[in-house]
Amino acid sequence: MTKKALIIGGGIAGPVTAMALRRAGVDCEIFEAYDRGSEGVGVFLTLAVNGIEALRLLDLHDLVRDLGMDSSRMLMLNGRGRPLASIRQPSRTLKRADLYLALRDEAVRRGVRIHYGRRLTDASITADGVRAVFADGGTAEGDLLVGADGLRSRTRTIIDPGAPRARHVGLLNTGGFADGVEVPGEPGTYHFVFGKRAFFGYLVHPDGQVWWFANPPSPREPTPEELAAVTSEEWRATLMELFRDDTGPMLDIIRATGSIPAGWNTYDFPTVPKWFNERMVILGDAAHATSPSSGQGASMAIEDAVVLAKCLRDVPGTLDAFAAFERLRRGRVERIVAHGRRSGSGKAPGAVGAFLRDLTLPAVMRQVDRRNALAWIHDHRISWDDPVPATSATSATSR
Repeated sequence: MTKKALIIGGGIAGPVTAMALRRAGVDCEIFEAYDRGSEGVGVFLTLAVNGIEALRLLDLHDLVRDLGMDSSRMLMLNGRGRPLASIRQPSRTLKRADLYLALRDEAVRRGVRIHYGRRLTDASITADGVRAVFADGGTAEGDLLVGADGLRSRTRTIIDPGAPRARHVGLLNTGGFADGVEVPGEPGTYHFVFGKRAFFGYLVHPDGQVWWFANPPSPREPTPEELAAVTSEEWRATLMELFRDDTGPMLDIIRATGSIPAGWNTYDFPTVPKWFNERMVILGDAAHATSPSSGQGASMAIEDAVVLAKCLRDVPGTLDAFAAFERLRRGRVERIVAHGRRSGSGKAPGAVGAFLRDLTLPAVMRQVDRRNALAWIHDHRISWDDPVPATSATSATSR
């Protein structure tokens, strides 16, 4: 009999998970908390080559082939304009809304049902499956439930009421798109500027538009309400002040941006002890959110979706399939979270830290590039055809 999965979360991870599970023979429905899709939400993200190759397994790579731009190099500079390092980064950078729309529309085309305005409030294990309860009073039943519901996952706390909160990494994030401004750099090359007071990144689209982001330091974690209250012009003034003493095109880019979106906090998860129970499992940011500095958030969620589908296809019993999924994924994703934490720690290091960074980073990054030291991230490939060996849930790594 065909299994049915309830997928919680209709962002990027949800549709990919639904299409992966359908390929593995599992029927799916997506339940999205908001009453609409994510059209126009967010700025841009990096889709690394390992994520693109995971999409290829689901015949989804053509959807992203023409979105955004190739972004295969990173150039790092300090606030005086001195180049510190140049490194390869096999990836594609695309607008988050464009990726979401492409994946959502393809999931619907393939027969996935998406329900909006269905915020999960509770879920329970039944005699032969799982029952989800939503804030609107509705319910849904299936054989299993997949939490693709992000950083503030309700599924995670249902599985483990004692689950840790995400860790604030001491940085805020904002960004945008600037028109009519000329800046140094070839299209698709990331320019990362370690400013005196904040971090700035930009790249030029082939059509001339400049895509950028900024990371103001924030030792205190502002509330969502506090961040939402900051207007676009207030953000502009704050950023102009932060970068006024730095060398580079930051001020011109900020001035040329029509509207600067509300900022958001940056988080990661060092570890989430429990990923699953007998009928429920989490993946993507719900299980292992990583700092944007890793450039791997979306790619990790896509890899998760493929591996979970393979486990449910190959491993008898839902509980043992979840155990196999965790065994195959935990080590890799937690290593990437740690890498992202290290990469982000140099964005606001203070005067002494900046001096040491400028002194050591060029040599360190030359070695990274020469030895292809990040190949373990980018060269990772999943085989759809290789079977997953069964693993007893009692031997899984859940803690």
